[in-house]
Amino acid sequence: MRIELQTYSVSDSNSRGRAIAEPAAKSRSEFQRDRDRIVHCTAFRRLEYKTQVFVNHEGDLFRTRLTHSIEVAQIARSIARALGLNDDLAEAVSLAHDLGHTPFGHAGQDALNGCMQAHGGFEHNLQSLRIVDRLEERYGAFDGLNLMFETREGILKHCSPAKARELGAIGQRFIDGKRPSLEAQICNLADEIAYNNHDVDDGLRSGLITVEQLQEIDLFARHADEVDQLFPAIAPRRRISEVIRRIIDAQVTDILAESSRRIAAAAPVTLADVAVAPALIAFSAAMHEQNQELKRFLRANLYRHYQVLRMTNKAHRIIGELFAAFMADLRLLPPQYQALAAAEGDARAVADYVAGMTDRYAMKEYQRLFSVGQL
Repeated sequence: MRIELQTYSVSDSNSRGRAIAEPAAKSRSEFQRDRDRIVHCTAFRRLEYKTQVFVNHEGDLFRTRLTHSIEVAQIARSIARALGLNDDLAEAVSLAHDLGHTPFGHAGQDALNGCMQAHGGFEHNLQSLRIVDRLEERYGAFDGLNLMFETREGILKHCSPAKARELGAIGQRFIDGKRPSLEAQICNLADEIAYNNHDVDDGLRSGLITVEQLQEIDLFARHADEVDQLFPAIAPRRRISEVIRRIIDAQVTDILAESSRRIAAAAPVTLADVAVAPALIAFSAAMHEQNQELKRFLRANLYRHYQVLRMTNKAHRIIGELFAAFMADLRLLPPQYQALAAAEGDARAVADYVAGMTDRYAMKEYQRLFSVGQL
């Protein structure tokens, strides 16, 4: 059953449409069509072998960018539907938001950004937009996926004013200080909920953090106590799953309550009202602080754990040396990237090639270039 959309949500009728006009879909909304194009694109499939925190070969149970994106989409869609917003748009943005991530997660992005400093830097949100606007090659009539304006706007979560001026209409809101759609705002928080809670789960599975450490975090401890009261004999693995799902539910419930309060106070009627209003999708102050406490814990105890830092160091070396090798001799690039270099510049083409690699492909490419006996 379709929900009745609020007047200030995004719909086919009030959207700014596609850069290249296309006939309307016969059996889908335009944002369902966007979602489907994203799911079928090459960059989306590659997310299966791009890391979240742990490198892909380290275990089959850890999150990848693909599983993370699906989890974000589930949370975002639930929130959007409950608020009477466009859940197809929320899902499409969620599924596309990490398309531009490099191999090796944030370590890979930091390394590639360092390599690109003399060429304007590298940022995965901009790369995600570049993929859907330019790099995907699936259609005869246009490059990219020709997504709806609001889907593209939601993908572009961050952007400096300097970069925004290069992007035209899609970057204008960063210059004007305006906000994206409520659906895009939902995706931002759904992303935060997913990666915090699932990094807790992966951190515990890996043994790099412990339940005893997490008992010091209020958000975890409160729900752990609740689980222990309800299920005093529960097995450890089930206990963790129960705690994490309750934390996610509590955060979603908090967003629904706080966002409903803010929307009622702002009383938007149109998309234009949303653009000039304060942030309307948000945690309450109390939940925001609890979430920040969890983030600080993960930063100190998981992301800076010596075993994670060892992989981070390897990632920096692999990305840096691959970039330098290709820049030194463009003939080492596959033919399509050599052509891209001729059209858009050497550094841009090398960055596109390296960023598009999966973890395992980057390691194999490194071996092929630098290890004796590898072809």
